[in-house]
Amino acid sequence: MSEPTPAADTPRAPTPVLSVSPVVLPAPGRAVDLQVRVSAPVTGTALPILLLSHGHGPSNHLSSLNGYAPLASYLAAHGFVVLQPTHLDSKTLPFRSSDHPEAPLYWRSRAEDMKRLLDQLDAIEGAVAALAGRLDRSKVAVVGHSMGGHTASLLLGARLTDPHDGAEVNLAEPRIEAGVLLAAPGRGGDALTERAKRYSCFSTIDFSWMTTPALVVAGDKDASAHLTVAGAGWHADPYFLSPGPKSLVTLFDAGHGLGGVSGYDVAETTDENPARVAAVQRLTWAYLRTALYPGDPAWQEAQDALTSAASPLGRVESG
Repeated sequence: MSEPTPAADTPRAPTPVLSVSPVVLPAPGRAVDLQVRVSAPVTGTALPILLLSHGHGPSNHLSSLNGYAPLASYLAAHGFVVLQPTHLDSKTLPFRSSDHPEAPLYWRSRAEDMKRLLDQLDAIEGAVAALAGRLDRSKVAVVGHSMGGHTASLLLGARLTDPHDGAEVNLAEPRIEAGVLLAAPGRGGDALTERAKRYSCFSTIDFSWMTTPALVVAGDKDASAHLTVAGAGWHADPYFLSPGPKSLVTLFDAGHGLGGVSGYDVAETTDENPARVAAVQRLTWAYLRTALYPGDPAWQEAQDALTSAASPLGRVESG
């Protein structure tokens, strides 16, 4: 397959997007088949693939394939094929309050959903005729917000302990080359509230195995007091507790919604800020663009734009 257009010649303007949903994929052993939204630019070939994992939030539809339009639309308009599954913890499904051992968060199932998408790319191309032959299956990234950030961290290599048999759980996905964690959960132990300690996926997380390159984005006002006693810095743990190469963007005055990444005009976004969302969009795209295509200047350009502004929206560090 030919290499993509050299970075200097790659258009930065958004292109029209097609979005198809639901694409229903057979999922033997899962409570229901896996539904996914597919968003892609209407033109272009050798398109990289982006897996987008929704959060566990309180809304009925944002935590599903129907949410996260600010991210999905932007990333598709800038050259990615975005795959958004509806995880079993979505409020569009009746499983949060079930007696399933993984309820209500379904941490393992979430990661398995993403692997299933990559296993069934042929079926996805078959269901979306306009995609046929346009995917570059060697270029895959993952983005997740909140609980979706936890899902992304597992796919990038973080491990945890299965509460039922004490075994170490390794869900790392080698087909994924890079990721972005948006307001993701941090370390366990004494950093957690008593409520959060009930969930092994939080209490036993080990980021020392998370070796895949990643960008961590955290808001400095995202205290998440229902989960952690460590304050907003808890969401930066995946950066500080994992091996490099990693980068951290700390957004000033940002809460858990990071300005509103889960949807347009969402009432639950306590820190609604279109400029902040635009920064998250650009930083996410630029980081992944350079991670997947080394030598592309997008990430450096995005960092410069963020930090050189008269009133910067955040800061960047790497290690």
